Amino acid sequence: MHIGPYQLRNNLIVAPMAGVTDRPFRQLCKHFGAGHAVSEMITADKSLHASKKSLRRADFTGELAPISVQIAGSDPKQVAEAARYQVANGAQIVDINMGCPVKKVCNKLAGSALLQDEVLVGEILDAVVNAVDVPVTLKTRLGFINGAENIHRIAERAEQAGIAALAIHGRTREDMYLGQARYALIREVKRNVQIPIIANGDIDSPQKAAYVLAETGADAIMIGRAAQGRPWIFREIAHYLATGELLPLPEVTEIKDVLLGHLEDLYQFYGEYSGCRIARKHIAWYTKGLHASNEFRQAMYAVESTAEQATITRDYFDHLLQRGERLIYESDLVVTAD
Repeated sequence: MHIGPYQLRNNLIVAPMAGVTDRPFRQLCKHFGAGHAVSEMITADKSLHASKKSLRRADFTGELAPISVQIAGSDPKQVAEAARYQVANGAQIVDINMGCPVKKVCNKLAGSALLQDEVLVGEILDAVVNAVDVPVTLKTRLGFINGAENIHRIAERAEQAGIAALAIHGRTREDMYLGQARYALIREVKRNVQIPIIANGDIDSPQKAAYVLAETGADAIMIGRAAQGRPWIFREIAHYLATGELLPLPEVTEIKDVLLGHLEDLYQFYGEYSGCRIARKHIAWYTKGLHASNEFRQAMYAVESTAEQATITRDYFDHLLQRGERLIYESDLVVTAD
């Protein structure tokens, strides 16, 4: 798949997730086979560009190209200026957020709230595409409320504006993350426009990835929540799409090594205080469903230093290995068995 002049390694893309897809996570997913990753959402508000959070989110040191930065905002001039700023900072692709369903974003008429004003959507798309000389992509949803899905008009307007690729989450803002993603409208959009379409929503296994690609005809798929604590899902999907065979599940020793390496990257990226706290959710995702994991997590949450956190995590996995356990999957639950 191509986004503008950039040919991606494959058609597996890491979805932008605020508080998750920081540089360490993006690099890890790319290591496991993701062909592309989009940064966390960065506000278009110029007054916040120099904030510690914005600077971290725009840190692409050592990241594999192409570098894609997602911007959220509701003022066309402001979003365009933010796009120019991020391109000057090294962004090779600019992604516009019109899909975030979170209340604090929508209350500012940003994210998926923009889908209520199609004129404003067009103004933002035109402003950003005309402001930068790099490809501009769009991430959006089926619409704002159920029964008033306007993704067809949004997609046509995006194509008219010169958007290089369109990622569609198969839910409306009203759905949030409830129910099941709907792929029929994504399939219809793919048939009606010429720009690359990326399908997103509920892709949590190699089999589901193959199904969504076939069902929608999309050029690529975007994976978000399923990669939390499971970055090797990109390796699994890539192998299945290429061979039709499932890879063996990762051994506990590999999970341990991946997690500890991830923690070290988080500590270096965020520092002692924030690194310890941000790592907690990742540790919880990696250990969900494992033997005695709830007791482990409660102890881990109480630890206040990165050194103690890494030690208690290493000790927990060493205990699993001493028990002779291996990972197995039962539906969407990760468990261990002797």
